[in-house]
Amino acid sequence: MMNLKVGDLVGRRSYGLDVLFRVMGIIRSRRRSKIAILKGINFRIIADAPEADLYRFPLNRIKDYNRSFNDKITKMIAKIMGERKEKNKRAMDHMKNFSDSFNEEEIFGRSGKILHIDGDEEYLDVCLKTYKQLKMKVIGKRIAESEQPKAVIDLLKEYAPDILVITGHDGFLKEKEDFKNVENYRNSIYFVEAVKKARQYESSMDELVIFAGGCQSCYEEILDAGANFASSPHRVLME
Repeated sequence: MMNLKVGDLVGRRSYGLDVLFRVMGIIRSRRRSKIAILKGINFRIIADAPEADLYRFPLNRIKDYNRSFNDKITKMIAKIMGERKEKNKRAMDHMKNFSDSFNEEEIFGRSGKILHIDGDEEYLDVCLKTYKQLKMKVIGKRIAESEQPKAVIDLLKEYAPDILVITGHDGFLKEKEDFKNVENYRNSIYFVEAVKKARQYESSMDELVIFAGGCQSCYEEILDAGANFASSPHRVLME
């Protein structure tokens, strides 16, 4: 017997241990077997699985998993910053051909202000750290997915961002078949409603750019609600 506990880090044997999850809750099925409610550690997904399907990761494997993920993020940031530096250098060299005195900020402009609303505090902390590394201006607010539609307009009024990011965990419900029905997802309806509220506040997709959704969200409905960009096409897992 596994003796599963809330907080355990596990993988699903039936999926080849492809995703590292944290056990967020344990319920009993009608047959009294244990069903774990799972939250992805490095992916924006919520799932459930029977205890018998779960494998508890040993500590050394978790460290390797996290090290690999952090290395990937570090390399991605370094690539972005390198490309930005090279692009700016080419632009400055070009401008020097016309004038010896110029204001760098006037050429490259200022980065837009980002308001990031996230249903998960751990993920939000990781995102805020990445924004900082990329030297982007951001306000982060941890708000549960179900509460995001109620909170979004007040936050938009308070912070007046140029970019709104609405994220959290999601997942396509088991035994459902219609991928285009927003009711068949765990949290997509909340992302859709939050985007609709934001568009009531600012209808222009240029004045307010919206990114919304999580892994396996109802991509089409989020776009139809007014998001510029949505997660995730083909319901792929995203880190």
